[in-house]
Amino acid sequence: MDKKYEPLFEPFTIGKVQIKNKFFMAPMGTLSEVDENGAYTNRSIQYHVERAKGGVGLIITGAHFVENDVEQHTGVLFPCPTKSPEFYEKRARELTDRVHAYDTKIFMQITAGLGRSALPTAVHGGFVAPSPTTNRWIPNAECREITTEEVEHIIQKMIESAVIAKNSGFDGVEVHAVHEGYLLDCFTMALFNQRTDKYGGNLEGRLRFATEIVKGIKAACGEDFPVVLRFSIKSYIKELRQGGLPGEDFKELGRDIDEALEAAKILQEAGYDAFDADAGSYDSWYWAHPPMYFEKGVYLHLSEKLKEVANTPVMVAGRMDDPDMAVEALNSGKIDAVGLGRPLLADPAYVNKVKSGELHDIRPCLGCHDGCFGRLLEGGIGSCAVNPECGREIFTGIEPAKEQKNVVVVGGGPAGMEAARVSAIRGHQVSLFEAKDRLGGELVPGGMSDFKKDDRELIKWYEYELKKLGVDVHLNTKAGKAIIEVLQPDYLFLAEGSQPIKLNLPGIESNYVYYAQDVLLDPNKVDETCVVVGGGLVGCELALDLAQKGKKVTIVEAMNDILTSGIPLPPMNDFMLRDLLAFNNVEIVTNAKLAEVTAAGAKVVVDGEEKELAADQVIISVGYKSTSPLYDELKNEYTNVYRLGDSKKVRNIRAAIWEAYEVARSV
Repeated sequence: MDKKYEPLFEPFTIGKVQIKNKFFMAPMGTLSEVDENGAYTNRSIQYHVERAKGGVGLIITGAHFVENDVEQHTGVLFPCPTKSPEFYEKRARELTDRVHAYDTKIFMQITAGLGRSALPTAVHGGFVAPSPTTNRWIPNAECREITTEEVEHIIQKMIESAVIAKNSGFDGVEVHAVHEGYLLDCFTMALFNQRTDKYGGNLEGRLRFATEIVKGIKAACGEDFPVVLRFSIKSYIKELRQGGLPGEDFKELGRDIDEALEAAKILQEAGYDAFDADAGSYDSWYWAHPPMYFEKGVYLHLSEKLKEVANTPVMVAGRMDDPDMAVEALNSGKIDAVGLGRPLLADPAYVNKVKSGELHDIRPCLGCHDGCFGRLLEGGIGSCAVNPECGREIFTGIEPAKEQKNVVVVGGGPAGMEAARVSAIRGHQVSLFEAKDRLGGELVPGGMSDFKKDDRELIKWYEYELKKLGVDVHLNTKAGKAIIEVLQPDYLFLAEGSQPIKLNLPGIESNYVYYAQDVLLDPNKVDETCVVVGGGLVGCELALDLAQKGKKVTIVEAMNDILTSGIPLPPMNDFMLRDLLAFNNVEIVTNAKLAEVTAAGAKVVVDGEEKELAADQVIISVGYKSTSPLYDELKNEYTNVYRLGDSKKVRNIRAAIWEAYEVARSV
């Protein structure tokens, strides 16, 4: 281990429980699979065990519902220890025993409820809140005010769940949440709490719900049983359903920093043993689930302030996957423990790799939310865009091949690199051919923006892995039929990629017209003003990158809204990208079609009327078409030939990697 990282591997304590290192797995509910009894399945147990095996000191589970009476939950979204306590304990014992085998501690996170933040599919029988308000997602859906007796019922169920957690072998609990605008958080904020009973009024009254929970748990489980609080230091609510961006000047409607620090004093006095701190709410959702558009260590400027009043550990996740930044935050006193959420989805062995000095071997999280959250919204179990095994450990895995085969991969994009990696792990002899001078495919232009650094890191990771595995990589080599005939592969994976869709319009061949990938690779092609034709993800991110570099940018989109083509973005990414475009003064013209490119800019037709947009350059970003001429040439000559990635029009990076993984591990 590099000596500078030693502070990351010193133990710390929460109450009287010692954690072997400074790393904890942040709570994530999207990876929980639950049976009809409200208990973890074998799949969920193995998911947690893999992270313990990877070296993390503490695991905090995703949220557990504690009751289904006040707020009636649909299906099996989260575990519920009070639904069938005896059955839950038996399953949870399997989890805690196996996690403890790796000297990892594990805390159960328990939630008072979703409140106005509930997704419409998560509850039935209506939404609830501290005071009458509306649901976050459905502005005209009323939330009823829960009664004093119902609050007391939830508190008792929180206590009962903590007792079950202790009986199940959990080392502590985390109370969810004075965080993210859930039910308990709404009780703490004057914006949502206008109650006149003991759970309303001044700050102490609004915190009474949270303080009675910890006092009740301590009375039932003992003072030595740790209780952590998930705690949002600042809400970033500019208005209902609208967040405030980093660097934006706005009036905070939720909890601001000064009030948070006063609240922290009251909460730790009540008995909380640590703060698992972050920021944001469902009204500013991207703060609570930071996409790649945020800087690393997004909460450190806030945790530093919390540390000034906290006499208990301050634990912080939120893009903390840079070990140099993490150890600096520890050494400078900004935090007491380093949280890893999505980075442990991408690479469950992250902690062990830092300890052993294998930093190049850490598979990076892209901050894309596509696997962990997007897949959940599609109706699947959460996973990871770059790690197909995440949350699926019990039915995936790479087994050695019974017989070594000759494998040829054509195309060095995500699909081709993944197919080569998996094939090499299985023991095959692998050759990869890439026509360009470097690996990465569309990740190369896609990763050029400042906020896409992790895309570039993913390319580096694949380069490292392929070299380590002995893959024979040929750059600047377009593999045609002649090369294939010489190599005579047993298996042939074709991932030749795609080409930008080109338009046939007057002036389109002008020397001031570029395609998106050309400008991504060289932003200096743009002078002062430009028009980006196409408001999909590529066009919008390109527009944002150029605007952040000081260019005046207009997006022209044929549909009635941007970001509507292709697979929907996870909401937190969508919200933040839209807000950033507005904050950076990007003009958006919808219902508009490019008609002609002129020396002065672009002529577009907007709702049937022609309009001229001044621009130095016009950039075309209207999509890509799949292409695989080699597949068409060879498909009838080879039995084991597989078309992968963009060449068969996959939807995104996740689909490309997952498909390549599945095929390569199976053939």
